[in-house]
Amino acid sequence: MPLISIRSLRTTAVVLSLATLGACGSVRSSSDKALGVLTPYKIDIVQGNVVTREQLAVLRVGMPRAIAQDVLGTPLLTSVFHADRWDYVFTLKRQGSEPQSRKVTLFFANDAISRIEADELPSETEFVSTLRSKVVAGPVPSLTASEEALKKFPAPRRDEGAATSAPPSANPSTAYPPLEPGGL
Repeated sequence: MPLISIRSLRTTAVVLSLATLGACGSVRSSSDKALGVLTPYKIDIVQGNVVTREQLAVLRVGMPRAIAQDVLGTPLLTSVFHADRWDYVFTLKRQGSEPQSRKVTLFFANDAISRIEADELPSETEFVSTLRSKVVAGPVPSLTASEEALKKFPAPRRDEGAATSAPPSANPSTAYPPLEPGGL
């Protein structure tokens, strides 16, 4: 084989390799641009006890601990070292927005509320409206069928023999193999 053809094959192989590697770099940069536009779906994360403005309005200083628990539910944080303090913490993390965090702390003395500390809380309506991810525009479609629409489908057949026949039963003469060896 002549020496020039081997060199030309090597040169061609190197040029093709460099062209392939260069193409990978341009594909990577365009894929990075696509990833900037397309992001994976992340679910909303709701943690803790939701305490609304209406619930907080029910609480009063001097209210017994049991009634406070009936109104707000079990506290998220209780401590052995701080038995007279209940913390209700709520966080909501949504894709594309800053995490929201709200906190209500109840202090007790002699099993009655002595002090209440709370962040600015939403009303029940405001909280529910933040949970809606998409608002569907337009009227809600009717889910009932008219008589005309039902006439398009054939009427169900009623077999007289099927209504009077007994459900199928197992054949008593069928012998099943034993579950363990030497079982018979």
